[in-house]
Amino acid sequence: MSQPPTILFVCEHGAAKSVIAAAYFNKLASEINLNVRAIARGTNPNEELSPKTITGLQADGLTPTESIPQKLSRVDFESAQRVVAFCELPEEYRSKAVFEQWDGVPPVSEDYDKARDAIVERINRLIAEQKDRA
Repeated sequence: MSQPPTILFVCEHGAAKSVIAAAYFNKLASEINLNVRAIARGTNPNEELSPKTITGLQADGLTPTESIPQKLSRVDFESAQRVVAFCELPEEYRSKAVFEQWDGVPPVSEDYDKARDAIVERINRLIAEQKDRA
């Protein structure tokens, strides 16, 4: 059986926004049997996930897709069906594929709930688009 298509979420440190986005995308996609999965990556990853992200996801009944932040790789980028960036992508990636930028998401370190809600609102639109394609 082949791997399902991948949605790649990228944030600078790979420790908060992309992790929340991947966890929620996978939960919501699974609930409607959408055969797409999400992964989280960072352009300059931290050594560990943001404690606020871990605590917030656990309170929401979710588990991060990654146990430690993962560095964005060319393979991840080129194999993704869709790329969503919460940060400026390095030049080497910007010229390689189409991606969308999700600006305006509040910092997780300041308010997990506001950041999560902004991300989930966009995830719901993304899921609807994916569902229409399926």
